[in-house]
Amino acid sequence: MELSVFVAPRPIDLRSDTITRPDSVMRQAMADAEVGDDVLDHDPTMAVLEERVADLLGFEAALWVPSGSMGNIIALMLHLQRGDRFLAPEHAHVLGSELGTAAWLAGGMPEALPHDGGPGRPLASTVRAAAGGGGPYFALRTTLLSLENTHNFAGGAVFGPDEWAELVAAGRDSGLRIHLDGARLWNTAVALDVPIASLTAGADTVQVCLSKGLGAPVGSMLASDAARIHEARRVRKMLGGGVRQGGVLAAAGLVALDRIGDLVEDHANASTLARGLRERGWEVAEPQTNIVLAAVADPVRTVTELADLGIAAVTVAGKVRFVTHRDVSAADIDEVLERLRRM
Repeated sequence: MELSVFVAPRPIDLRSDTITRPDSVMRQAMADAEVGDDVLDHDPTMAVLEERVADLLGFEAALWVPSGSMGNIIALMLHLQRGDRFLAPEHAHVLGSELGTAAWLAGGMPEALPHDGGPGRPLASTVRAAAGGGGPYFALRTTLLSLENTHNFAGGAVFGPDEWAELVAAGRDSGLRIHLDGARLWNTAVALDVPIASLTAGADTVQVCLSKGLGAPVGSMLASDAARIHEARRVRKMLGGGVRQGGVLAAAGLVALDRIGDLVEDHANASTLARGLRERGWEVAEPQTNIVLAAVADPVRTVTELADLGIAAVTVAGKVRFVTHRDVSAADIDEVLERLRRM
């Protein structure tokens, strides 16, 4: 009697573009990096990375931080005081995915704005109405507009320079400072084929991530004017984010920046995945970047069933999310769609 042996399918991980691993080229750059104590002397490779990112984004200065969440909270700590209110689109990362640090550490009361201007963004008129005017001394002071591009939980939705300028103008007209959570701003620039700096003009602070999509193992950047970045370096130290020989990590970031153009492949794979899911009866909108959201009756159960097929996904905002990235090939996407025939 022969016994059948169950062979688990090769895992294909579409949970996030943060699961990528540095390749041999990036690892070699990390090994060869010139380093120094960044807290005491400003690591030389870190300084090069910060200058390059500041130039790309159109700012005077930039600061490396361990994570996008730290970059965001540092920015909010610079902008907000206790008793301040800030505005952000519904389901923004700073509202629901950073453990309440906006209120806890920055002292700001969040106010979610509807996506009435399109997926992931409010109308300029909505910003003006929400900002309101002056009030009695015991009223909250609305002082900041925080935007997100791409908007993660809206399916990697993007908005371009014209809409960005309208929202910035609405904020400025209302006396608000502007922060941009641009963790995946590189994806927006590639999807729209526009300069990255055209998506940041007028902001007070911008956070961008190197470990999403671009393949660095860790690290985000906060960009602003030189005075704010000087203070941001102090706040980073308060939060325990100072590093010593950070050039090892900065070298990975420099290699990552050379790969921004590769994101077009992730976008193409996301489009292929979305089309294949629709052909199999899934309710899926066409992705603008590398995030595919599927509306299903029971997202938690669906993710479990996908795992049984060796496909890793997650639930966000009541939907199943798939994220394509540089460690998943076009052949892997074809394999995912083939496995789904059995589901």
